[in-house]
Amino acid sequence: MSYQRNSSEMGTHPELVEMRERLERTASSGPAIAVEGLILLAGVYAAISPWVVHFAGQANITVNNLIVGITVGLIGLGLALAPERMLRVAWVIAPLGIWLLIAPWVVTMTHSARAGIIWNNVWLGAVTAVLGLAAVGLTVGVNRRARARR
Repeated sequence: MSYQRNSSEMGTHPELVEMRERLERTASSGPAIAVEGLILLAGVYAAISPWVVHFAGQANITVNNLIVGITVGLIGLGLALAPERMLRVAWVIAPLGIWLLIAPWVVTMTHSARAGIIWNNVWLGAVTAVLGLAAVGLTVGVNRRARARR
């Protein structure tokens, strides 16, 4: 009983309410919506890229891109649907982008990756990492502005 009372008091704490409102404002801004959409598109493209660039015959890199693409796409979808909850997870996108960038050399160790695979993953990884940093930057920028106002 006492746990529920403390839990409800925490949910109405002024600083927590203010933080939620700040995150909602950030998530509904034009740049945030653009970044969320681009992250979702990058994830979808990463997932389908083995078939677009015609390297689906190489199982390791195909499975890698499919899993990373689905992960990035789901995070992007989460950012679009529930940004106040997902902004804390946005930092995961940048390391996934870096992984996409280096994956052709790490995953295809038994045989060398074709130029198409390398170019696809390098560009896709770089774009995904930059989008991840942009998503994190939106959150950090809002937190800094809020601290400056206090």
